[in-house]
This record gives sequence, structure tokens and C-alpha cells, in this order.
Amino acid sequence: MDGEKTGSIPTNLRLLMVIEQIARAGVPVTPTEVNAQIGLPKPTIHRLFSTLEEEGFLQRDLDGRTYSPGPRLRDMAGGILSSLRIRTARQAVLKQVSREIGETCNIALPDRDSMTYLERVETEWPLRIQLPIGTRVPFYCTASGKMYLGSLAENHLKTYLAATRLERRTPNTITDPDTLFEEIREVREVGYALDREEFMEDMIALAVPVHDTNQRLMATLSFHAPTQRFDIARALEYLEPLKAAARDLSKLITDTEAS
Repeated sequence: MDGEKTGSIPTNLRLLMVIEQIARAGVPVTPTEVNAQIGLPKPTIHRLFSTLEEEGFLQRDLDGRTYSPGPRLRDMAGGILSSLRIRTARQAVLKQVSREIGETCNIALPDRDSMTYLERVETEWPLRIQLPIGTRVPFYCTASGKMYLGSLAENHLKTYLAATRLERRTPNTITDPDTLFEEIREVREVGYALDREEFMEDMIALAVPVHDTNQRLMATLSFHAPTQRFDIARALEYLEPLKAAARDLSKLITDTEAS
């Protein structure tokens, strides 16, 4: 976008264009980085960021320089993903993969310090693990959370590990930052994440990414199962069906964005 065009941006569009650039970036950004794409006067871009931060649409990150989506912007994104048209098709995808695996399947969204369950389809087994929609679970000891951590740039991952108390949830929880760092590196390489009874005893889980139009992680698709029915080896037998379902979920969003 050239300077002549950006100079004529109507005032009532400027906040929306800042939000658009932040969404496109997919990582914490500075006002200067965003303004490189918009071309507003320097005082204006800083004033817009200040307004968005004050109103809860943005939040300043640990380094004090960069900004990420705040709670109101995350709620807005979740509301769009939960629209009736998308939700109906999303439920169909979840039900199909849940029937194939025979266990509860979940879609989760990354929040500031946890994953939040957006959607789920329950298994028909009487023995099931209750993690209802809206449940927030830690990044470091869940399959969906580790999948999200695997999408972070290495410096952001190191910042998270340095600032987070890795509380022991079970005997299997990884509480050493260096060990978890290596695990997340492996998640990046293989493209999926496992929970080996790290969040809850007697529960395992497998998660894969749901990508946006730029192939960035937008959400995760996972299933969890009690160890009475599943072990890790059996869970990995369903990796390809889970990935196929994640691709179908990605298409729901990208097709909606294109329409």
C-alpha cells in the first residue's frame, strides 16, 4: 500500500486496518511494524495502539514493546468462528472424526496463557472425561497447548518458558523448561502433539493444528481418551484421520473468508 493511498485512509477505518494487520501477522508486533504496511503518521499509529490497548482489544507483551490480541479481540474471533453457518458444518466434521476414533474430539483456541475449548463432540462411552466448552487448560501439559507452543517463534517460546511456572499436575508432567523446550521442538518437526498423562492421570490426548489461509495455527483439533481404552501407540493410528478432519475445518474458515 503506497503512501498516497494510506494518507487518505478515512479516520473511521484506521483502527480496523490496525486490527487487520495484527491478525495477518499472527505473532506479537510493534506499532512500527504494523505502520510499515499502513503508512500513517507516527503519532497517529501510537495513539491507535494506545486506544486499542485501553479498550482491551490489544495487550502489551512481556517485552514491553510488542502487542498481541487482547481479550475483546479474542472474544470477537471466537464469535466469528462460532457463527451458526460455520458451527453446523464444524459439528458435522467433529462428529464424523469422533465416530471414526470412538472418542471425544475437541477444537481449542489459544488464549493468552491457556487453550480454551471452543467446540466438542462427546464419545458415547459411559466412561468419559468431562472438559466442557469454555474450559481453559494450560499450554505446557496438554496436547493442544503443546501444539500451540510449537507454532511460536523460538524467542517467544523461550520467553514463555522463562515466565511460566510449570506446575506438576501428574507424575508425568514435564516441569523442566529445557526438557519441555526439546519436546516442543519435536512437535514442530512431526506436526502433532501428545499428552502422555501429563494434564490428568489416566488420560492421553493427540492434537493437530487447524491452519488459517496463511498456514498459521488458528486452532487445534484433538481427541482425548482414558488409558483403559487407548495407549499412545493406538492414538497415533488415528493421526491421519485427525489431520484430514483438521484440513476440512481449515477449509470451512478459508472458504468463508473468501466468500
